[in-house]
Amino acid sequence: MKIIKAFISAVLLALLLVVALFLDFTDKTFSATPRQLHADAIVVLAGGKGRVDEGVKLFRERRADWLFLVGVDPLVRKGDLYRAGPGDPSAEQVVLEKASRNTLENAIYGRDLLLQHQVNSVLLITSRYHLKRAALLFRNALPQQVTIHPYPVDSINIKQDWWYHLGTFRLLFSEFYKYCLFRTFFLFSPAEFQAANP
Repeated sequence: MKIIKAFISAVLLALLLVVALFLDFTDKTFSATPRQLHADAIVVLAGGKGRVDEGVKLFRERRADWLFLVGVDPLVRKGDLYRAGPGDPSAEQVVLEKASRNTLENAIYGRDLLLQHQVNSVLLITSRYHLKRAALLFRNALPQQVTIHPYPVDSINIKQDWWYHLGTFRLLFSEFYKYCLFRTFFLFSPAEFQAANP
């Protein structure tokens, strides 16, 4: 009987811990705000709606010297995403990365581009719900001296009153689950991705 009670208590404590961590995750997800600053490069994870448009807009405003569009479809050409108009930065400062297909690969291939171009500060643009996991992966892929400024892009897919919307809850919990997996991984292998730096 004592074993059963102990087991139930352990399960309840584990559930309370998961709930507390998830609430903290959602709070930080919705409290992230775009920062008005200049960086060496804008890095856009090109998988979601509005991300590329926001990155191009900031690049035209000269918020960075480089624009890296990471995870672009191989069939897409640079001219499809950016054309320099009068007074705009040169298209030569826009780089498309077409090999990566998920967030982990985005971080690895993006790392190589950033190191190649000697970038020391980054505006990391992705969807709000995706921001914490993306920032975690880039933080662990890049050298510590590279400053990362996460920059959220809002989407109609995510509602701030997520407890009323099953779709938003599923999306947030899926991201929370993946984030926790990577956090656990980096506890045991903190320099796994940095070891491959050129």
